[in-house]
Amino acid sequence: MSLSIPFDNTYARLPDRFYARLDPAVVAAPSLVRVNAALARALGIDPDALAAPDGVAMLAGNHVPSGAEPMALAYAGHQFGHFVPQLGDGRANLLGEVVGRDGIRRDIQLKGSGPTPFSRSGDGRAALGPVLREYLISEAMAALGIPTTRSLAAVTTGEPVRRETMLPGAVLTRVAASHIRVGTFQYFAAQGDDAGVRQLADYAIARHYPEAASAENPYLAFLNGVIARQANLVARWLLVGFIHGVMNTDNCSIAGETIDYGPCAFMDAYDPGTVFSSIDQHGRYAYGNQPRIALWNLTRLAECLLPLLGDTEDAAKAALAGFAPVFEAAYFGGLRRKIGLQTERDGDNGLTGELLKLMAEGGADFTLTFRRLCDAAEGPGGDAAVGALFMDAGAYEAWAQRWRVRLAMETESATAMRAVNPAFIPRNHMVQAALAAAIERADFQPFETLLEVLSRPFLDDPLLDRYATPPRDEERVLQTFCGT
Repeated sequence: MSLSIPFDNTYARLPDRFYARLDPAVVAAPSLVRVNAALARALGIDPDALAAPDGVAMLAGNHVPSGAEPMALAYAGHQFGHFVPQLGDGRANLLGEVVGRDGIRRDIQLKGSGPTPFSRSGDGRAALGPVLREYLISEAMAALGIPTTRSLAAVTTGEPVRRETMLPGAVLTRVAASHIRVGTFQYFAAQGDDAGVRQLADYAIARHYPEAASAENPYLAFLNGVIARQANLVARWLLVGFIHGVMNTDNCSIAGETIDYGPCAFMDAYDPGTVFSSIDQHGRYAYGNQPRIALWNLTRLAECLLPLLGDTEDAAKAALAGFAPVFEAAYFGGLRRKIGLQTERDGDNGLTGELLKLMAEGGADFTLTFRRLCDAAEGPGGDAAVGALFMDAGAYEAWAQRWRVRLAMETESATAMRAVNPAFIPRNHMVQAALAAAIERADFQPFETLLEVLSRPFLDDPLLDRYATPPRDEERVLQTFCGT
């Protein structure tokens, strides 16, 4: 069975200073973990061919398929607020682009594919745990309807990688709308390369914001478009309790997708100050800080685009001022829908805000509270199960009385609520158990089972209750790690 990938590459037509051309490094003994068959078909790729020996060799980096133009992309970035003028793909290789059956162009990239000119003394490899974590969480995000990169496949390499200990190596095949980041613009701006900034902006407009090309000021329209997508994206993160963990500017996608799943996690008990990332020691990227950091990152993008906006700050400031209303509309509108309010009335934001305050004070589980509210929306008989999540059930019951008065003004609330409040998220203890089984025993069944559960996040299934249950104290995972 021959492997054929319909590559149609455009980034490779940009000047050489945008990337470094090189092939992925060869690995010793590649072995397939999983192919995302549905995604492969959507890209016009035969999943059976991907799972065959030639396909596995390609997924591991041992074979460069016809039409691929392998390269590592150049970019810079602010990492935890500190600017690094050259980062780039230190362990990734963009094979090329394909236009899917939906007409959308996407990148196909190998992560963990070996050292590049941007590796900065790193080994260019990936360990199995972070590869499986990204596969699980990116596909869970896709099932939740949140813009995200996707995982096409995962393979083991037959070679160990050294981190704190020796770990099995792996390669993830990532699919993205593109890999252009805020940090890509910073790379050229930091060098005073206005021509590079302009070429990159023209390319990003053509690929992601074609409507901006006909605007009076295409570059301002482009900036407004990126701001709107990021504002909506971060609002959607908050609505499911997602914490990115490393919102550096090099992890901020121009396309508006969630990208680079490193020390990410989903919150259990609601607390705006929640941090899981082991490298975020001061809480810069805590759950509740994510909107502010997104705007900070977008401000860095606006700075890069100033020469294209006429070197005046007024237009950029006006564009950045548009972040808050877009974010607030998406976030507060989403909160209203989570408690069954399809229309907007005075006092609604206060009602949702009070619930979140009670959840924080009462240690209530974020995901389970909103899911159980779906049952409570059908009648007071569901209140006991919600109240049991709070240290003081009476506080919830007092809120619920006011909620029911407001809910009576709506129709079909419970059905609508079940469509936006997931039953299943990638709970940290479940993810960790699946990764441990794969790493320690080469047992991938827990990974496969969890992936299947997460593919249907809004469907109740009493047989899967343990996947919806918050961790016991001894099961809690308090830190997540970057993987590099």
